[in-house]
Amino acid sequence: MVISFLVFLGAFALVGFSSILVSRPVEGDYYLAGSQQPPWLVGLSAVATNNSGYMFIGVIGYTYAAGLAAIWLMLGWITGDLLASLFVHDRLRRRTASLNAMSYASVLSNWGGKPQPGLQRLMAVITLVLLLAYASAQLVAGGKALQALLDWPVWGGATLAAGLVLVYCSAGGIRASIWTDAAQSLVMIVAMGALLVVALNALGGFSGALHSMSQIDGYLDWTPDDMVLPGVAGGVLFALSWLFAGLSVIGQPHVMVRFMALSGDAPMWRARAWYYLWFTAFYAMATGVGMLSRIHLADPGSFDAELALPLMAMDLFPPALVGLVLAGIFAATLSTADSLLLSCSATLTHDLLPHRTERILWMKLSTAGITALALAWALFNRQSVFSLVVMSWSGMASAFAPLLIVLCLGARPSQRVGVSMVVIGLGTALLWRVAGLQDAMYEGMPGILAGLLTYAAGARLELATAQNAACGASSEPSAH
Repeated sequence: MVISFLVFLGAFALVGFSSILVSRPVEGDYYLAGSQQPPWLVGLSAVATNNSGYMFIGVIGYTYAAGLAAIWLMLGWITGDLLASLFVHDRLRRRTASLNAMSYASVLSNWGGKPQPGLQRLMAVITLVLLLAYASAQLVAGGKALQALLDWPVWGGATLAAGLVLVYCSAGGIRASIWTDAAQSLVMIVAMGALLVVALNALGGFSGALHSMSQIDGYLDWTPDDMVLPGVAGGVLFALSWLFAGLSVIGQPHVMVRFMALSGDAPMWRARAWYYLWFTAFYAMATGVGMLSRIHLADPGSFDAELALPLMAMDLFPPALVGLVLAGIFAATLSTADSLLLSCSATLTHDLLPHRTERILWMKLSTAGITALALAWALFNRQSVFSLVVMSWSGMASAFAPLLIVLCLGARPSQRVGVSMVVIGLGTALLWRVAGLQDAMYEGMPGILAGLLTYAAGARLELATAQNAACGASSEPSAH
């Protein structure tokens, strides 16, 4: 088990290191790989970044507890993600190229050609805090996997993940991240597929698994217990809220930077095809494995549900294949952690420092510092992986997605309106979570809607103010 795990880990590191052969020591290469990545690499990298330790650890843990109702997360998430990509991704790529921007915040704050430094700094601070929280959750997920399978302390696995990511990202920047993501996506889907097949066979196939699940009260219900509304209406509202979770991908700098790195002459639909075919297959298998884990690990009160997948792998697989599953989980955490840490580094050097630095040494040092902060957060973290990821995801979505949507629609909000959209969107999502309403409805939905309403109100107010000023000026008597 340990040997197979180390073999896969070494392969990932080798793929990342090999990127140094074509990397150039300039900012555009370190943070955007020269914007020359082919569609298949962009698609696989983006899907690996999205299907993180959250999928292996968080989603499977949630499905273990919720049962069939968890399928609404998958349906809503993928639908929302697809709708957003059809409208936003290509526009964001073209604007990135025209501005020669290096970070997500710099694209949005300079979209109309007039710099908005206050908005850029605000977005940078929010990005830094929430991506650090997100990265710490990925390190915790890796630590939990090693704890379950190798009896390592969580801090040991988290430290190993942080060290490995730092080494190959420092070597090749985002190109190393994209290349390793593609390799990791292959291991992730093979590991999940193998576990699904073996788990089904152990229960006598699909019919046997279905019979076992039917014995658990409410496990095959289509709607969750904690809905705001009962019946079909509640199910629709629950699915709609998770559609906003999928739409929220456009507010995630670490995912969107993949599409920003796509070669300018490559068709976006090819990257999108790779992304959604892989995403749908992997999410469906993860949901299936989560439901089967409830049968194989029948006592929900005796362990942490977020360890369901590694524990089930230990029960069903020989040691070599357990190493494969462990590598898949670890690959998922690495594929997102490296993206998060590089996005934080770009935010620090490009958006926050008073004088932008284009020295590759400072970029690598900032990556090292960010990695150390994420590891420290992971070691002191007391929240579940699922909770921390959803909080970070919804926070960035509520802060940034409304602004990106109105920019893609052709609007050009002033800096004051843009800042208001970011603050009110994020504040709404955080208040929703503080009030404990996130179990009934994903907090990104009210957050995104609040940001869009803020734009409508702010733009209307500015227009009325401008009209009043114009009327006042025209009514003044002329001097003779």
